[in-house]
Amino acid sequence: MSVLVLAGGGHSHALLLRRWAMRPEKRPDGLVILVSQCSTTLYSGMVPGLIAGRYSLDEVNIDLRRLADQAGVALVIATITGINLAERQLLLERRPALRFDCLSLNVGAITTASQSRCEGNTHELTPIKPLKPVLALLEREDRNPAPQSTWPPFAILGAGLAGLEVALALRQRWPARRLLLISKPGQPQPELAKAITAAGIKHCVVSDGEPTIEGPGLRCTGSQAPAWLAASGLPCCPQSGRVQTDATLQVQGHPELFATGDCAVVNGAVRPPSGVWAVRAAKPLARNLEAAGRSQPLHHWSPQTRALQLLGGHRQGTAVAWLLWGPWVLGPRGWLWNWKERIDRRFIRHFKTQSTMDYAAADPETMRCNGCAAKLPAHHLETALSRAGLQTLGSAPEDANPLPGSRAVSGQPLLQSVDGFPALISDPWLNARLTTLHACSDLWACGARVQAAQAVVTLPLGDAADQEWLLEQTLAGIQCALQPQQASLLGGHTLESRQAGSPPPSQDIQVILSVSGASPERPWPKRGLQAGDQLLISRALGTGVLFAAAMRGKTHPSDLDKALEQMSTSQHHLLEELLTLQKIHPNCIHAATDITGFGLLGHLGEMLGPTATPEHVRVTLQADAIPALPGALPLLESGLASSLAPANRRSWGLLDQGLVTLHLGNILVGSLQSQALLELLVDPQTCGPLLISVTSPLADALLQAESSPWTAIGSVALASS
Repeated sequence: MSVLVLAGGGHSHALLLRRWAMRPEKRPDGLVILVSQCSTTLYSGMVPGLIAGRYSLDEVNIDLRRLADQAGVALVIATITGINLAERQLLLERRPALRFDCLSLNVGAITTASQSRCEGNTHELTPIKPLKPVLALLEREDRNPAPQSTWPPFAILGAGLAGLEVALALRQRWPARRLLLISKPGQPQPELAKAITAAGIKHCVVSDGEPTIEGPGLRCTGSQAPAWLAASGLPCCPQSGRVQTDATLQVQGHPELFATGDCAVVNGAVRPPSGVWAVRAAKPLARNLEAAGRSQPLHHWSPQTRALQLLGGHRQGTAVAWLLWGPWVLGPRGWLWNWKERIDRRFIRHFKTQSTMDYAAADPETMRCNGCAAKLPAHHLETALSRAGLQTLGSAPEDANPLPGSRAVSGQPLLQSVDGFPALISDPWLNARLTTLHACSDLWACGARVQAAQAVVTLPLGDAADQEWLLEQTLAGIQCALQPQQASLLGGHTLESRQAGSPPPSQDIQVILSVSGASPERPWPKRGLQAGDQLLISRALGTGVLFAAAMRGKTHPSDLDKALEQMSTSQHHLLEELLTLQKIHPNCIHAATDITGFGLLGHLGEMLGPTATPEHVRVTLQADAIPALPGALPLLESGLASSLAPANRRSWGLLDQGLVTLHLGNILVGSLQSQALLELLVDPQTCGPLLISVTSPLADALLQAESSPWTAIGSVALASS
């Protein structure tokens, strides 16, 4: 196979990635892409403990991004909407479809919709799947300042194994709150019904419909596969919607498709949706995907008829568990809980091992950062420009430069810039979007609208079909960043690398873009700071250290998610806002730039210019006002930094010279926090913020706007003031 797409980050696929991380020779040749709605997945065996408050979210999360990196698999974060079977495409929300040669489905399940609802209910019950809204609901409930005994009752609809686990977990979370378990006649088993009563949970049996519920609650009424599976034309069970497979785990009638976990069922061997069978299916799935990739015979798998299950709970302040084997129930026993916890801890520990790359011992040359942190240090660049006879350009840099003799409709010269960097992430579409937005930022910083671009794309050495797939995704990513600006990709050039990279191949793509455009008014200069100006920044800093730490397995998954969300958001609408306000406040934008590889202090130094002295102008920065991405400052405090940061630290000379004053506020000089702030000033940024120097009236207008992204971080004054 050339392109293998793994749809969903369920237990089977997580174990598959771990297998290939541990034994890379087993991974199929060609491109392997994991598509998941989130960068993490929860281990289901520990979810009741998470609900109970026994475990933290970090303890039960599996970091799919890190796991995919270790396995040499590209990760695409997207919502799946369907499959085009005829074209062999996985359809995604708000981005191009992914073409595949082989597709494996492990997309989990959602809670079965209730068949009826009592009109007297004042609250809609929240489905237990997906879990993210459930955790948000529980956190909102926790914020109630009143005694738990006075809270509205909380209902759990459904007394299957999931409903029982949730009810007992909620009793641990809320010892004094009124809880109501609603079940059909005959549920739960007598031994477990006694446990519910002993836990002080009211049990209500209903024969038809739902009872009136006074407060919020959860719906644990069974599960069904996502509806898009059946809507795509796959053979699915009429009731559960689960995809029907053969014993080889191939979808019936579609040998290029495989399916496991809660979204699938082996024909003739129907088993209830459970993490137990998803885990057991991982090995036969791996063997058959590997065999299919090598055109070898596939293996048949017969899932066991029954699975031993352990149900956790609490009794008189002690953790206990019940053992379930078909109709048999043993417990509650403390030793069963200890056994369950050992099993769960051992399973999750397999995914928590540190990266094989040790930060302290690693060769710095192998830890070079990508993105804009891959640029040449400033002093080397300046020296080369000078020796090449380009001192004028080197001494007065602009983010974009006019094309000689050119004029736009506005009468202003056409501006042009070029930018690019080695791939920052393994998703070729998103990486191309980030590179394009980063390049466009040079024109935005000059007050110019982007009109056109040309691209140079260097693809990794490899199979021609793989290169075609990577180029298709890359060009789509470039266009998705240009089209909302009404800009065009005019053309470009492709190259094939002469060095064989390591998987995933998408990590070895390099994109360089030349962008051109024009401003309706006189372009904003980089230099032009004036006394009385306010310095405004458009977004938070910290991408350099976050991605540097991610290479070492040190970045929290949610922090990297938030960084990528910010980076992938275009700032062209901020340009339009500034151009509109410029008509109301003419000549109020005195200087502007974008903060990229040289960091905030380095680019602020460019705005000051090489001839600036403390006798002319002085910039004051408010340290506590400078926004940082979540996780960035703690990483800097720990001593982590981008590989470009050491060269950028020469910009600290602006502080020593008195050109820039940093007000620390309540932060102690010499503390770890103050050192982290100094490091943040030189942290290289990819898709970084705009930095503008404007008059106070314009600053007020920007800051007072609804949902304003701007933050005032400093001011400009005469040295004598």
